[in-house]
Amino acid sequence: MGKSTAARMLVNMGVPVNDADQSVHKLMGKGGSAVDEIAKAFPGTLKNQQIDRAKLSSFVFKNPKALKQLEGILHPKVQRLTQKFLRDQQRMGRKMVALDIPLLFETRGEKRVDTIFVVSAPASIQRQRVLARKGMTPEKFAVIRAKQTPDHMKRKRADYVLPTGLGRSVTYRAIKRALAKLQHRADQNPAFPNRSYRRRHPNVFRVF
Repeated sequence: MGKSTAARMLVNMGVPVNDADQSVHKLMGKGGSAVDEIAKAFPGTLKNQQIDRAKLSSFVFKNPKALKQLEGILHPKVQRLTQKFLRDQQRMGRKMVALDIPLLFETRGEKRVDTIFVVSAPASIQRQRVLARKGMTPEKFAVIRAKQTPDHMKRKRADYVLPTGLGRSVTYRAIKRALAKLQHRADQNPAFPNRSYRRRHPNVFRVF
Protein backbone atom coordinates (compact mmCIF):
# COMPACT_ATOMS: atom_id res chain seq x y z
CA MET A 1 0.00 0.00 0.00
CA GLY A 2 2.99 2.33 0.41
CA LYS A 3 3.15 2.17 4.18
CA SER A 4 6.94 2.31 4.29
CA THR A 5 7.00 5.40 2.08
CA ALA A 6 4.51 7.15 4.35
CA ALA A 7 6.56 6.16 7.40
CA ARG A 8 9.74 7.67 5.91
CA MET A 9 7.85 10.88 5.25
CA LEU A 10 6.74 11.01 8.88
CA VAL A 11 10.34 10.60 10.01
CA ASN A 12 11.40 13.43 7.69
CA MET A 13 8.70 15.58 9.32
CA GLY A 14 10.19 14.92 12.74
CA VAL A 15 7.83 12.17 13.92
CA PRO A 16 9.68 9.11 15.30
CA VAL A 17 8.39 5.84 13.83
CA ASN A 18 8.56 2.37 15.34
CA ASP A 19 8.44 -0.23 12.54
CA ALA A 20 7.10 -3.61 13.65
CA ASP A 21 8.55 -5.32 10.55
CA GLN A 22 12.02 -4.02 11.39
CA SER A 23 11.59 -5.37 14.91
CA VAL A 24 10.81 -8.81 13.48
CA HIS A 25 13.91 -8.65 11.28
CA LYS A 26 15.98 -7.73 14.33
CA LEU A 27 14.53 -10.57 16.39
CA MET A 28 15.30 -13.14 13.67
CA GLY A 29 18.68 -11.72 12.65
CA LYS A 30 22.09 -12.53 14.09
CA GLY A 31 21.96 -12.18 17.86
CA GLY A 32 18.18 -11.82 17.80
CA SER A 33 16.33 -13.03 20.87
CA ALA A 34 13.89 -15.10 18.81
CA VAL A 35 16.48 -17.04 16.79
CA ASP A 36 16.94 -20.02 19.11
CA GLU A 37 13.24 -20.42 19.85
CA ILE A 38 12.25 -20.29 16.19
CA ALA A 39 15.06 -22.64 15.14
CA LYS A 40 13.87 -25.16 17.70
CA ALA A 41 10.22 -24.88 16.69
CA PHE A 42 10.97 -24.98 12.96
CA PRO A 43 13.98 -27.28 12.29
CA GLY A 44 16.13 -26.35 9.33
CA THR A 45 15.42 -22.62 9.43
CA LEU A 46 18.72 -21.66 11.09
CA LYS A 47 21.36 -20.43 8.62
CA ASN A 48 24.50 -18.43 9.39
CA GLN A 49 23.31 -17.83 12.98
CA GLN A 50 20.05 -16.26 11.82
CA ILE A 51 16.64 -17.39 10.62
CA ASP A 52 16.30 -18.13 6.93
CA ARG A 53 13.06 -16.28 6.16
CA ALA A 54 12.44 -18.25 2.95
CA LYS A 55 12.70 -21.55 4.81
CA LEU A 56 10.48 -20.23 7.59
CA SER A 57 7.92 -19.08 5.04
CA SER A 58 7.68 -22.62 3.67
CA PHE A 59 6.64 -23.82 7.15
CA VAL A 60 3.88 -21.28 7.74
CA PHE A 61 2.56 -20.77 4.19
CA LYS A 62 -0.97 -22.19 4.13
CA ASN A 63 -0.40 -23.68 7.60
CA PRO A 64 -2.48 -21.72 10.17
CA LYS A 65 -1.27 -23.84 13.08
CA ALA A 66 2.39 -23.20 12.29
CA LEU A 67 1.70 -19.51 11.72
CA LYS A 68 -0.02 -19.23 15.08
CA GLN A 69 2.96 -20.92 16.72
CA LEU A 70 5.34 -18.44 15.08
CA GLU A 71 3.17 -15.49 16.12
CA GLY A 72 3.20 -16.83 19.69
CA ILE A 73 6.99 -16.54 19.65
CA LEU A 74 7.30 -13.20 17.89
CA HIS A 75 4.38 -11.06 19.04
CA PRO A 76 5.30 -10.80 22.76
CA LYS A 77 8.88 -9.89 21.82
CA VAL A 78 7.72 -7.28 19.30
CA GLN A 79 5.44 -5.77 21.94
CA ARG A 80 8.33 -5.47 24.39
CA LEU A 81 10.42 -3.65 21.78
CA THR A 82 7.48 -1.34 21.06
CA GLN A 83 7.03 -0.53 24.74
CA LYS A 84 10.76 0.24 25.03
CA PHE A 85 10.49 2.58 22.02
CA LEU A 86 7.56 4.41 23.64
CA ARG A 87 9.31 4.72 26.99
CA ASP A 88 12.47 6.03 25.32
CA GLN A 89 10.53 8.60 23.26
CA GLN A 90 8.54 9.73 26.27
CA ARG A 91 11.74 10.23 28.27
CA MET A 92 13.01 12.44 25.44
CA GLY A 93 9.88 14.54 25.69
CA ARG A 94 8.31 13.56 22.38
CA LYS A 95 4.70 14.68 22.06
CA MET A 96 3.86 12.56 19.03
CA VAL A 97 5.17 9.25 17.69
CA ALA A 98 3.98 6.72 15.11
CA LEU A 99 3.67 2.95 15.26
CA ASP A 100 4.00 1.27 11.86
CA ILE A 101 1.86 -1.83 12.42
CA PRO A 102 1.09 -4.47 9.78
CA LEU A 103 -2.35 -6.10 10.15
CA LEU A 104 -3.42 -3.44 12.65
CA PHE A 105 -7.13 -4.26 12.67
CA GLU A 106 -6.58 -8.01 12.29
CA THR A 107 -4.56 -8.08 15.52
CA ARG A 108 -6.78 -5.54 17.31
CA GLY A 109 -3.83 -3.18 17.47
CA GLU A 110 -6.11 -0.16 17.14
CA LYS A 111 -6.93 -0.52 20.84
CA ARG A 112 -3.35 0.40 21.76
CA VAL A 113 -3.17 3.77 20.06
CA ASP A 114 -4.94 7.10 19.65
CA THR A 115 -5.38 7.90 15.95
CA ILE A 116 -5.39 5.67 12.85
CA PHE A 117 -3.71 6.54 9.57
CA VAL A 118 -4.65 4.05 6.83
CA VAL A 119 -2.27 4.06 3.87
CA SER A 120 -4.17 3.13 0.73
CA ALA A 121 -3.52 2.59 -2.98
CA PRO A 122 -5.66 1.21 -5.82
CA ALA A 123 -5.73 -2.60 -6.04
CA SER A 124 -3.88 -2.62 -9.38
CA ILE A 125 -0.99 -0.59 -7.96
CA GLN A 126 -0.87 -2.70 -4.81
CA ARG A 127 -0.65 -5.89 -6.90
CA GLN A 128 2.08 -4.41 -9.08
CA ARG A 129 4.14 -3.37 -6.05
CA VAL A 130 3.82 -6.69 -4.26
CA LEU A 131 4.56 -8.90 -7.25
CA ALA A 132 7.75 -6.91 -7.87
CA ARG A 133 9.16 -8.22 -4.58
CA LYS A 134 11.71 -11.00 -4.66
CA GLY A 135 10.16 -14.43 -4.15
CA MET A 136 6.58 -13.19 -4.41
CA THR A 137 4.09 -15.09 -6.57
CA PRO A 138 0.42 -14.51 -7.46
CA GLU A 139 -0.47 -17.47 -5.21
CA LYS A 140 1.36 -16.01 -2.21
CA PHE A 141 -0.18 -12.63 -2.88
CA ALA A 142 -3.67 -14.16 -2.89
CA VAL A 143 -3.01 -15.87 0.44
CA ILE A 144 -1.76 -12.60 1.96
CA ARG A 145 -4.79 -10.67 0.70
CA ALA A 146 -7.16 -13.30 2.11
CA LYS A 147 -5.78 -12.69 5.61
CA GLN A 148 -6.23 -8.93 5.46
CA THR A 149 -9.17 -6.69 6.20
CA PRO A 150 -10.46 -5.37 2.84
CA ASP A 151 -9.16 -1.92 1.97
CA HIS A 152 -12.61 -0.31 1.84
CA MET A 153 -13.28 -1.47 5.40
CA LYS A 154 -9.94 -0.16 6.66
CA ARG A 155 -10.63 3.19 5.06
CA LYS A 156 -13.96 3.43 6.87
CA ARG A 157 -12.29 2.75 10.20
CA ALA A 158 -9.48 5.26 9.65
CA ASP A 159 -9.22 8.68 11.22
CA TYR A 160 -7.15 9.77 8.21
CA VAL A 161 -6.60 8.05 4.83
CA LEU A 162 -3.23 8.61 3.14
CA PRO A 163 -3.33 7.97 -0.64
CA THR A 164 -0.11 6.58 -2.18
CA GLY A 165 -1.21 5.90 -5.75
CA LEU A 166 -1.24 9.51 -6.95
CA GLY A 167 2.40 10.46 -6.51
CA ARG A 168 4.63 11.19 -3.52
CA SER A 169 3.72 14.87 -3.36
CA VAL A 170 0.05 13.98 -2.83
CA THR A 171 0.94 11.60 -0.01
CA TYR A 172 3.26 14.16 1.58
CA ARG A 173 0.61 16.86 1.56
CA ALA A 174 -1.99 14.48 3.02
CA ILE A 175 0.33 13.60 5.91
CA LYS A 176 1.23 17.24 6.51
CA ARG A 177 -2.46 18.23 6.64
CA ALA A 178 -3.28 15.36 9.02
CA LEU A 179 -0.44 16.26 11.39
CA ALA A 180 -1.50 19.90 11.39
CA LYS A 181 -5.07 18.94 12.28
CA LEU A 182 -3.89 16.65 15.08
CA GLN A 183 -1.64 19.35 16.49
CA HIS A 184 -4.42 21.94 16.30
CA ARG A 185 -6.87 19.65 18.10
CA ALA A 186 -4.27 18.89 20.77
CA ASP A 187 -3.55 22.61 21.26
CA GLN A 188 -7.28 23.40 21.57
CA ASN A 189 -8.00 20.48 23.90
CA PRO A 190 -5.21 19.18 26.17
CA ALA A 191 -7.29 16.05 26.85
CA PHE A 192 -7.38 15.07 23.14
CA PRO A 193 -7.85 12.25 22.25
CA ASN A 194 -8.73 11.14 25.76
CA ARG A 195 -8.34 7.39 25.30
CA SER A 196 -7.05 4.99 27.92
CA TYR A 197 -3.73 4.45 26.13
CA ARG A 198 -3.04 8.17 26.40
CA ARG A 199 -2.78 7.89 30.16
CA ARG A 200 0.41 5.91 29.71
CA HIS A 201 1.72 7.39 26.44
CA PRO A 202 0.56 10.98 25.80
CA ASN A 203 -0.16 11.99 22.20
CA VAL A 204 0.83 8.67 20.64
CA PHE A 205 -0.90 8.13 17.33
CA ARG A 206 -1.02 5.07 15.14
CA VAL A 207 -0.16 4.41 11.53
CA PHE A 208 -1.24 1.47 9.38
